[in-house]
Parts: sequence; structure tokens; C-alpha cells
Amino acid sequence: MSIFSENIRFLRDKMKASQQKVGDEISITRGRYATYEDGRSEPPIEILIKLSKYYKVSIDLLLTVDLRKYPLENIVNLPNNRMLLPMKVDHTGENRIEIVPQKASMGYLSGYNDPEFVEGLQHLSLPFLRNGKFRAFPADGDSMPPYNDGTYIVGKYLEDKKDLKKGKTYIFITKDGIVYKRYSKQNDSGSFVSSDNSFYEPYEIKWSEVFEIWEFACSINTKELRIENLEYQEIKSMFEKLRLEIRSSNKNIH
Repeated sequence: MSIFSENIRFLRDKMKASQQKVGDEISITRGRYATYEDGRSEPPIEILIKLSKYYKVSIDLLLTVDLRKYPLENIVNLPNNRMLLPMKVDHTGENRIEIVPQKASMGYLSGYNDPEFVEGLQHLSLPFLRNGKFRAFPADGDSMPPYNDGTYIVGKYLEDKKDLKKGKTYIFITKDGIVYKRYSKQNDSGSFVSSDNSFYEPYEIKWSEVFEIWEFACSINTKELRIENLEYQEIKSMFEKLRLEIRSSNKNIH
């Protein structure tokens, strides 16, 4: 039997509906509906649409996710049905926070909507993070000091880009990679972000390239921040200010 046939059987049993009732609701015979549950035939697209509306589950989920393993009450169904986030709790009932390690960060781009990939990630629970879906991502590079290699940024899933707040930091999951930046503004085409390290120029992330957005919730350092790192950042900042002053002076001259 296919995932689809198992899913519609599971959903029908959950609704305590008979095959006859479902068939009547979507205007087909009980016998024809039974062939879909038994896996003896596959429904055409117009029947798939009716079943999706009847069970209130997207076609994508009906065809690709075993809903017996990830019941609907534990799934965050994201806008446009592009992806899903299985909600997991530990043995104490705390929300499990999946950790995306550095070595798996690129794999996340193809596995972010795969429950089995997400389930295979290590996880932790933080009792002060509740009422939302959280995930931890590795910081990379020096664009967002003091966060550097060895730091994990824990983000809370943002359901709507309209909830982005100016001046706040976010993790953007894009088709080109995972980036942690400070948000400034947006328009119909994308979001404008910047690094806290002024050596890096602000830029726009196109909405068409964004898969997920996670709002900063907390950070976890796995390496001690060295004093020389702080001094290095201060020196870089000083030279950047000098560069801007020179640029401003040149403009005034012209």
C-alpha cells in the first residue's frame, strides 16, 4: 500500500466516517473509494483535490508524509504547503529543539521539509523557550560579531514575513544557504538585511529564494570568546569608521 492509501484510511478512521460517507461527500461510489484505500488504484487529480478539501490536508502531505507517524496536531503546516515542521517533545513534554550541525547545514537545504531528516538531527530542550517551534543553526564567519564559528543561534519559526521587525536579527534559509542577518526593511521583491560587521555591505534577499525565516530566540556558545577577538573587532570597526569619514570628506570636496 502507498503512503497515500494509508493516509486516507488513517484520516477516515480518525473522523469515524464510513467509506460510503466519504464516497458520497466527494461524489464517487463506495467501491471506487475503497480501491484508493486498498492501493488498487490511484485517484485522478480532480479526486485528489476533493479528498484534500474533505480531509483538510494538502495534496503534498497526503502523498508524501506518513500522517500516522506525524499526526496533524503535531505538524505546523506552513504557508502555501511548501513545507512542514513536525513538532516533537521529549519525555518530559518539553519542546524538542533540533540542532543543525555545521556538517549538515548544506544538507538542511534539501532536507528542511523531510520529517525523517529532521527527526535524525540531535536535539535539546530549553524550558524557557515555549509557545513556538524552535531550531538551532550554526553561526559562520565574522559578519555578526560576537557570534562566530562555534556559536549556535536558536531561532523561533516565523510564520509570516509581515512579522519581521526592523532592527531584529533573523536566520534566513535560502536556496543559496543559511544566513544570519539583521533585518531593515522589505518590499514585494525581497528583504533588505545587513551584517553587524560594517565591513560587509547590506544587500537584498529575494523572497523567491527564501524557504524559511527564524527569529533570534537565544544563542549557545561552544567556544569561549577570546579577548583578542574583541580587540580585533574594535580595530576593524575603527578602520571602517575612518573609511566612511574619508568617503564623506571626498564627497564634500567634490
